[in-house]
Amino acid sequence: MARRTKEEALATRHRLLDAAELLFQAQGVSQTTLQQIAQQAGATRGAIYWHFKDKADLFNAMMERVILPLETTPRAAATAPNVEDPLAEIEEGMVHALNLMTTDLQVRRVFDIATHKVEYTHDMASVQQRHLDARNACVADFEKALRMAARRGRIKLPVPGHVAAQGLHALISGLIQNWLLDPEAFDLVPTGRRTFRVYLAGLGFARPQLGAAAAAEAETVVV
Repeated sequence: MARRTKEEALATRHRLLDAAELLFQAQGVSQTTLQQIAQQAGATRGAIYWHFKDKADLFNAMMERVILPLETTPRAAATAPNVEDPLAEIEEGMVHALNLMTTDLQVRRVFDIATHKVEYTHDMASVQQRHLDARNACVADFEKALRMAARRGRIKLPVPGHVAAQGLHALISGLIQNWLLDPEAFDLVPTGRRTFRVYLAGLGFARPQLGAAAAAEAETVVV
């Protein structure tokens, strides 16, 4: 009986998070009440407070169900001391993340909510802090990878490492956000790969030629 109760509680939690995703994307986080989420999930408002402290806690739990772009493990792998080509690790991690964005509807929905449908009001301070922590960690990893690649290639970066890292992060996150506004406007993955390489070239890095499959993919970008 206890096991069944635990399973039922977990199922209710998932229903609440599923309902929150759909409502947050449809009408925005600030315009969605906990009562609406409970009704959408077929649960009581009390059930929400059994599982979550408040809306911010529920929002963070929703975010934790997926791995968003720029939070993937290949990014951290790029800063490992024994990695042969940190920029290649960053590139492949980015391509993996962009592919995930185009193929996983839940990842796309949650990222859309996190970037376009949330207001950082006082009661959502913990959500803003989560966003900042993820951003700062990503920029720090990018900076380590860029500095490591510059040392190995004996390249003097034209801007400070932290500036180059901020620009790289802005490039990737900006591409995703713009693609979400109109997924038909451009092909996210080949555009991301090409602009990533152009950005690195501007920093002085010469990258190996793409393999046949990646080169064919990049050629789909309209110029």
